[in-house]
Amino acid sequence: MTLRLTVESDAWRDHVRSVVTQLGETLPVVKGNGYGFGRSELLNHAKSITQDVAVGNVHELTDVPHDMRPFVLTPVGVGVTSVPRADAVLTIGSTRDLAVLATLHVKNPVVIKVESSMHRYGVGAVDAARLRAQAESASHDVIAWSVHLPLAGTDDARADEAIAIARELAADLPIHLSHIGGAVQRVRSAVTHRVMVRTGTHLWLGDKSMLGLHADVIAVRPSTFATAGYRATALSHAGTSTQRIVMVGCGSANGVAALDDGRSPFHFAKHRLHMLEAPHMHTTMLSVTDEECPQEGDWVDVQQPLTRVYPDVVVWR
Repeated sequence: MTLRLTVESDAWRDHVRSVVTQLGETLPVVKGNGYGFGRSELLNHAKSITQDVAVGNVHELTDVPHDMRPFVLTPVGVGVTSVPRADAVLTIGSTRDLAVLATLHVKNPVVIKVESSMHRYGVGAVDAARLRAQAESASHDVIAWSVHLPLAGTDDARADEAIAIARELAADLPIHLSHIGGAVQRVRSAVTHRVMVRTGTHLWLGDKSMLGLHADVIAVRPSTFATAGYRATALSHAGTSTQRIVMVGCGSANGVAALDDGRSPFHFAKHRLHMLEAPHMHTTMLSVTDEECPQEGDWVDVQQPLTRVYPDVVVWR
């Protein structure tokens, strides 16, 4: 029972190099599920770009090799009892974030998160200098400004927003931008800050043509019964010679779920395969007809965001 991610190695590495060339100074992001590859796998690739890497939160610091400098993207919350690395660059976007660090008795370097039109974390640009001064007074070395731009809109619109924010910020610190592409060169031309692009999804997953996600078929049986599955789901064609129950080797333990619109994520021979019920742990039960039925040992396509799933194996070809 296996969820398998396959990667066309040469094409994928060419894509990563082209993104870095397009963006210029780049801070690779390796967080969460490691974009389907796993964090430890991507950290090896990130090291070929730079010795700096961004991770999602302090709990992910233990994966980062000691010869890399980690930047933590999410502010430290009260659930954290310690920060495992003194060299980790932490994020603060408010005086409360600074106070949390004080309670932990840590003096890590920090970046100042500045509010964007996402309105998630961050201090307003007009108040950023005050927060910087407070951080420095608390003996934190302030490394950079940080702006997390939205995905919505055009690349040029995001560049306009970045330029407007940067003009409110002291230029002696670099500015780290997320969710911007080639238009970052226009930002660099318009401001005097050193500009670095944080990138994860675009860097690792920007071209999916060299990636494939598949699950193996473990068992196939005729539907000679009226119900099946954990919830005794009724079979619409029970007892017919054309209906089959197919057990696929992945499920909720791999992060696999129905698509946002409720459709099945499974495909075989260019047919979408109906799920009998929602994926459960390591198996999903499908209800299919003979016409589209895979056989035991076949692989079915799995349509899922790679930012969400946990493949059992990654195969580099």
